[in-house]
Amino acid sequence: MHVPTPRTPLLIPATLLSAGSLAWTTWSLVDLLGAGPIGVTVAAGADLIWASVILAEARGVRVPVRGRNIVPAIGWASLVAVAALLAWHGIDRNVPAMAVGGPFLPLGTKCLWLMALADMRDPSALTDTERARLADLERGMRFEEAEHRIDLRRREMAAERLLADVSVDFEIELARQDKGRELARRAPIAIAAITPEQRPSTPIASPITPEQPQASGHPEAAPTSVIADREPKSIADLAREHVAIHPTNPAATDAICLLRPNADRPSVGAAVRRARRELDGGTYR
Repeated sequence: MHVPTPRTPLLIPATLLSAGSLAWTTWSLVDLLGAGPIGVTVAAGADLIWASVILAEARGVRVPVRGRNIVPAIGWASLVAVAALLAWHGIDRNVPAMAVGGPFLPLGTKCLWLMALADMRDPSALTDTERARLADLERGMRFEEAEHRIDLRRREMAAERLLADVSVDFEIELARQDKGRELARRAPIAIAAITPEQRPSTPIASPITPEQPQASGHPEAAPTSVIADREPKSIADLAREHVAIHPTNPAATDAICLLRPNADRPSVGAAVRRARRELDGGTYR
């Protein structure tokens, strides 16, 4: 908003004439309406309205209505109202000179202020239309800035939500891998605890040398027992053992294949099924 610089010599006579016009208007309205509260209130209100409009025009205040500034129109309307009241006062007192000269004082003040304001304005200053256009551009730029900030906030929220989802997925996958490793670590222990290949309980006798005397009359008994205990169990024996331990055939087959990696799985499965039938039929205990 452009505020005129008070450098014109017309400012002093305009101010003095305004003071005289306000005094004349106040006296006329009080004399017309009476010295009571109503007359004083109307006179003071008219003076304030007229002076405020002059000040608004001096400061370049704009009140746009349909693209036009209505402040000058308000100034002229208030001036016409004051002039009409002053003319009415002269007519009411039957004084034609007062009816004609009374409105002349505010009209002259208005014209003097128009010239003073025009003289105080910078000729190179922007017009009201240009200032309105610049204001529209500034308003549009502020709207774009606010819209950009809101868009950035929306994108930040989406990124935070995505990061939270990725973090949850990572924690779930990490927990799943930990559980998998725990199960893989416990599985051999469970199988070994259930299906161990027992070592012979009979202590292995040391070979008899010619220098050692025989402890009994059957020197070949101990070596024969050791050799028999060291022989690996057959698939059929393992099948009977694991069928008694495991409730299902696949579990028994897996346990036997774990103990005998080189064994043929179909053959192991057949042996397990045969042992299961024997167990269910009561032929094997």
